[in-house]
Amino acid sequence: MVSQKKHISTGIKQLDQLLGGLYVGDNVIWYDDAGSLASIFCTNLIQASYDQKRPLIYVSFDRSPKNLLEKLGPLAQSQHLTILDCFTHGKGDGSEIFNKFYEKNGARWPYQIIKVNDPAQPDQVMEAIYHLHKTMQDNVRLVFESLTGMQDLWGGEEHARKFYSHSCPRLYELDTIAYWIVEKEAHSSQLKAHINQIAQVAIDLTLKRGKSALTIIKAEKRNLNTLGKPYIFNTSGAEVNFDATRRTPAEVDLGHRIKEFRKTRGFSQKELARLVGVTPSSISQIESNQIYPSLPALIKIAENLAVEMGAFFGQNAQSQNRIVFEAQKSLSGQSSRKAFLVFAKGASNKQIIFPEYSTANMS
Repeated sequence: MVSQKKHISTGIKQLDQLLGGLYVGDNVIWYDDAGSLASIFCTNLIQASYDQKRPLIYVSFDRSPKNLLEKLGPLAQSQHLTILDCFTHGKGDGSEIFNKFYEKNGARWPYQIIKVNDPAQPDQVMEAIYHLHKTMQDNVRLVFESLTGMQDLWGGEEHARKFYSHSCPRLYELDTIAYWIVEKEAHSSQLKAHINQIAQVAIDLTLKRGKSALTIIKAEKRNLNTLGKPYIFNTSGAEVNFDATRRTPAEVDLGHRIKEFRKTRGFSQKELARLVGVTPSSISQIESNQIYPSLPALIKIAENLAVEMGAFFGQNAQSQNRIVFEAQKSLSGQSSRKAFLVFAKGASNKQIIFPEYSTANMS
């Protein structure tokens, strides 16, 4: 009989509610759109690990030990922390500047730092991780910063793909929890598809128009209604707070309904994008409610899916209910434009209203 994996916290209560928490064995992929969004989620995992007195290995390809310790701040002062330094003899090229860090008396450090002598060899990194794991008890937590850094050092996606493909199943069997940071735009769609197939959890972090959003792409062993839906969040210090009023239910339905009609018609996102005259990425973002289609694009989508445009907005709403989209959120909207497209719902003749704005009213 297969035993149930232990359920634990991400360290962020609201994220636990959206994701259903973490399970021992999870490999969690963090696709970071801005290069800085995943850090706070890693910080909260580290704090939660300390609270549970669990060992944590921080595998650093992108930061020197000094820089990483400064980044972690008080979290660095823990006996539960081990840093696997793949930077000094990696991107740091073994420079004396970075090696001087090790002249400090190691006996005074509450944490442990292990320098990998040849991190350009993926096998050496893998061996160092598993050797460390053997010295630790209970479920170990790992943070990999980052898969993108590995790819840069190892000279291409193939080495990074192979390392990830070999590591994830082993880390799962070893009952670890591993966070993998991935700079989204630095990798091919083929590699990201491969990564998603193996990972237990995949989360997308985006920054658009000054707002940070989290979207759960994949979550095994969980029956979630939050998959594929962006959730706006903000941070304060080490706290992450999700906007409870991120969308009205009506707005959420638009992307979902377009996706449903597209699948019913048997179109792929690429095929629909070609017919509408936009990119497949735009269709993907529309269906996940990350952006809203402009009126011309919405009309073309309806035409090619052979549905009335009103079908995208449901049949049960009252006529006074309206969905409001800022034009600057649309595919063709200009950032300086403050007009709104207002879709009246429930009426037999759906109306489109364009309020007039003078130049003086634009900000």
